[in-house]
Amino acid sequence: MSILQGLRGGIANGVPSGESRDPIGFAVAGLRKLSQSPALDRLGVRKQTEQVVFTVTRSGFKTMAATSRAFKKKGKQGAPGVRVPNAIPKGVFDLTPTEDEQMLVDVVIEFAAEVVRPAAAEADEACAAPDGLLKSSLEIGLPILGVPEELGGISETRSAVAGTLVAEALAKGDLGLAVAALAPGSVATALGLWGTDEQQQTYLPAFTEGSVPAAAFALNEDKVLFDVLSPATTATKTADGFTLNGTKSLVARGAEAELFVVGASLDGKPTLFLVESSTPGITIESEPAMGVRAASLTKLTLTDVKVPATAVLGETDGSTYTEAVRLSRLAWCALSIGVGQAVLDYVTPYVKEREAFGEPIAHRQSVAFMVANIAIELQAMRLVTYKAASRVAQGIDATREIALARKLCADKGMQIGLDGVQLLGGHGFVKEHPVERWYRDLRAIGIMEGTVLV
Repeated sequence: MSILQGLRGGIANGVPSGESRDPIGFAVAGLRKLSQSPALDRLGVRKQTEQVVFTVTRSGFKTMAATSRAFKKKGKQGAPGVRVPNAIPKGVFDLTPTEDEQMLVDVVIEFAAEVVRPAAAEADEACAAPDGLLKSSLEIGLPILGVPEELGGISETRSAVAGTLVAEALAKGDLGLAVAALAPGSVATALGLWGTDEQQQTYLPAFTEGSVPAAAFALNEDKVLFDVLSPATTATKTADGFTLNGTKSLVARGAEAELFVVGASLDGKPTLFLVESSTPGITIESEPAMGVRAASLTKLTLTDVKVPATAVLGETDGSTYTEAVRLSRLAWCALSIGVGQAVLDYVTPYVKEREAFGEPIAHRQSVAFMVANIAIELQAMRLVTYKAASRVAQGIDATREIALARKLCADKGMQIGLDGVQLLGGHGFVKEHPVERWYRDLRAIGIMEGTVLV
C-alpha cells in the first residue's frame, strides 16, 4: 500500500479547535486556503492572489510573538529526567541499520519521494512548507524519534544512527522541507537528552499526544565572524530567573513556533534556555535566505525576555550547549548527504541522455570523471558521518569524527552542488531543473548552526 494512503492531511491549513494560532499564522493560513479555492479561476484573480500569498510568506511580516498554548507545569522540579541508554556496541565496524531502523527509513524514503519532492519547488518559491506535508510528517513519527519510549516516544536506545538515516532520506526529497519537518523533533530530542523531569512532563506530552507544536532551535546569530560557541545573546540572572537579550537568525518556522531552545551566554558560558513564544519581549521577523527557503526562516529578537530559573536546559557549564552544537552539525552532515545523493541521481541519467556533437555527453571523459567524483566524495561523506553517528549512539566521544564530517560535508557538499549545476550547462541555471535549488541549499551546510538535531 502506498504511504500516501496512510498520510491524511487532517484539518487543512488549520489547527484543532481547541488550539490557538498567532495572528500572522491566521493570516497566512487564510491566504493559503484562499489561494487553493477554485473560485479564483472563475473570477480570473488567481495570479494576483498567489502573488499576495508569496509576498506575505516571503518577506511581509514583522510581529510580536503571539500567545501560544499554555504549557502547564508538571513533574518534579529539579528531579532528573528520563534518559535512554546508549546503544550496545557490536564489537565490529558495522553500520548496517537494525530492522526497525531500516523500516523507518523505508517509510521516510517513500514519503520524501511521493510527498516532499513534488512540493519542493513551490515551497521554495513561497518560503513556506505546505501544511498538509507538515501534518503528514507528524503522522510518520518524526517528532518523537529521539524521545524515550517511557515518555511516549519510540527511542529504546540512543537514536543517533536512525536520526542520521532519516535526515538523509528526507533531504533527498528537499532540504528546506526536511528542516521544516525535523525542527520540532529536534526540540523534543533535546528535551529527551537533557530535560529535567519537570521540563519533560511539561513539554513532551504536546509532542507525543497528537497536537505537536511547531518548535525551533535558535543558535545562529547575524554577526560578522559569528562563533556559535560564543553567543552574543546574553542571559542575566535575576531574583526569580533570567533575562535574555539578543538576536537569533535563521530560525526555522519561527513565526509559528510555540517553543524555542535559545542559546545564550550565562556568566561567560554558552547555555541553552527553553523559551515559550508567549513570553513578552519576543519579536519575529521573516528572514528569507539564499537556500533552505522552504523552512520559513525567521529572525528572533529577544528584548528583556524574562524566563524562570527552571528554563535552563541541561548544564550551565557549556557542556550541554557544546553537545547540542555537535549533534546539530551531525544532522546537517546527514542532510547534505541526502541532497548530494539527489544531485547524483539526477545528473547521471541526464548526461547519458543529453547529446552534443552526435553522442551523449557522458562519453566525454571530463563529464564522466565529474560524475564519478560526485559519487566518490558522496560515499566518503556518508561513511565519516555514519561513523560519527555510531559513536554518538554508543556514548563514545565523537568530537573528532563530527568535526571531520562537518569539514568534509561542508566543502564537498558545496562542490557537489556546483558540479551538478555545471553538468547541466545552461539547464543548470534555470528553475526548470532542481539542481540550482540543491546548489543553493548545499551552501547552508557550513553556515547553519542549530535548527536540527540528531
